[in-house]
Amino acid sequence: MRIRSLGVIDDAVVELSPGFTAVTGETGAGKTMVVTSLGLLLGGRADPALVRIGAKSAVVEGRISVPAGAPAVLRAEEAGAELDDGALLISRTVSAEGRSRAHLGGRSVPVGLLGELADDLVAVHGQTDQQGLLKPARQRGALDRYAGDAVATPLAKYTAAYRRLRAVVTELDELTTRARERAQEADLLRFGLDEIAAVEPRGGEDVELAAEAERLGHAEALGSAASTAHAALAGNPEDPEGVDAGLLVGGAHRALDAVRAHDPALSALADRLGEVGILLGDVAGELAGYADRLDADPLRLAAVEERRAALTQLTRKYGEDIDAVLAWAEHSAARLTELDSDDDHIEELTAERAALGAELAGLAQALTDARTEAAERFAAAVTAELASLAMPHARVSIDIRQTDDPDGIDVGGRTVAYTPTGVDEVELLLAPHPGAPPRPIAKGASGGELSRVMLAVEVVFAGSDPVPTYLFDEVDAGVGGRAAVEVGRRLARLARSAQVVVVTHLPQVAAFADRQLLVEKTHDGSVTRSGVQVLEGEDRVRELSRMLAGQEDSETARAHAEELLAAARADG
Repeated sequence: MRIRSLGVIDDAVVELSPGFTAVTGETGAGKTMVVTSLGLLLGGRADPALVRIGAKSAVVEGRISVPAGAPAVLRAEEAGAELDDGALLISRTVSAEGRSRAHLGGRSVPVGLLGELADDLVAVHGQTDQQGLLKPARQRGALDRYAGDAVATPLAKYTAAYRRLRAVVTELDELTTRARERAQEADLLRFGLDEIAAVEPRGGEDVELAAEAERLGHAEALGSAASTAHAALAGNPEDPEGVDAGLLVGGAHRALDAVRAHDPALSALADRLGEVGILLGDVAGELAGYADRLDADPLRLAAVEERRAALTQLTRKYGEDIDAVLAWAEHSAARLTELDSDDDHIEELTAERAALGAELAGLAQALTDARTEAAERFAAAVTAELASLAMPHARVSIDIRQTDDPDGIDVGGRTVAYTPTGVDEVELLLAPHPGAPPRPIAKGASGGELSRVMLAVEVVFAGSDPVPTYLFDEVDAGVGGRAAVEVGRRLARLARSAQVVVVTHLPQVAAFADRQLLVEKTHDGSVTRSGVQVLEGEDRVRELSRMLAGQEDSETARAHAEELLAAARADG
């Protein structure tokens, strides 16, 4: 990795061994920035406070070797990234304003993609992870992860059944608790539908009746106007000598028609007058028919107004016009059918709830069985690790229990509480020595014992997680003496099958590393390119002496450091 302007680090390059790399240095020298840098490369949260004071941005660049065909490679290639001699090139930039950019294999990518790759590339185990594992919920999740498909398969089926059961229970509760409200709604719908059915409206009827009422209300004036217009066009039978428009137009047409052969223009006008005469005749005929058809009966007007009043009652309640009223009736009829079928639906849901409860109980029992089997293997593996960590008499066990709940599901003859993850409560127990009762690890272990237990748990997890790199951030805190030597030896053995990076203050751990990196500040408080050194030979002895006694030139410390290195080489 190359780290620039991150925290106390100005510009530094960190080269990690394929095996076991120990990162050491004085408190505050910037060792944690190595962990933070790796976290940024793996999609961690970008905190602008990490940017070195005076710098515009912090940049972390990393080169990670990955085997061909690995899931991380396939996902990176899907995003358009290219490998560089079998390695992924990753960079992350964090600006002082808080903006963050990520690049993968030469392509700009969303930061979330780096997080997706992280699970396949690096497993980070730190003190925060230890504290999280003290919580039973995290311990249950950890056990499930350790168990693998044996738990994952029934858990997926259980989760699907659980979600459907909760949905059924919620719907049943709504149907039963809102029964009175639904009955009231149904009564209101029936009343409205009956009221509309009694009137029997037709679509658009209100518009038709409004037009008819307007016509009937002005029947006398309409009839008089039609008669006057008809007389003007076709003449008045009571006045044979009267002149009308039809007669005048006919005379004009005859005058032009007599001479039309002498001028085409006059002939065209004669044709148009002929058309006018025909049109006047048609209009006159329609006016005569209109006057004959006009209904001036006041009884009909009263009937129309009465019908309009009935329709207005409907539009006042159910829609702005009759078409809207009919649409309301159609929707309400469908809703009423739905409400009337609730009883049948309740019976169906009740039967489905019973079936899902039985299915869930069977899956919960399968989960419990799988977890119990995995718990025995897990506890045995952690106990074996503790023997390697100078706790030969300690015993780890896992308590899997259920809580009675009258509203739960029946599993193994008991009605127990259930959650989205099953019916099991999982807790890691420790008996530190023979005769001691098993107690939760948070209560049953001293500080040093707790660190070793958690390290043993992490190592067991590491053996079951198919990732190529493990980062341990000061998980050896609280450990010293012979136990520290055993911690270093165990991490060295783990490094035979994977890359291991450890940030540590313990010389006993650092001595077992294949490569030891020293992070140190310059006199101005920054870590420059030369501030991250690979220690070899005399330099490594000097650093181990400092870690042992705080004195680099102490002969006693130097002798002890050389002894540690020799013991580590002999163990390897």
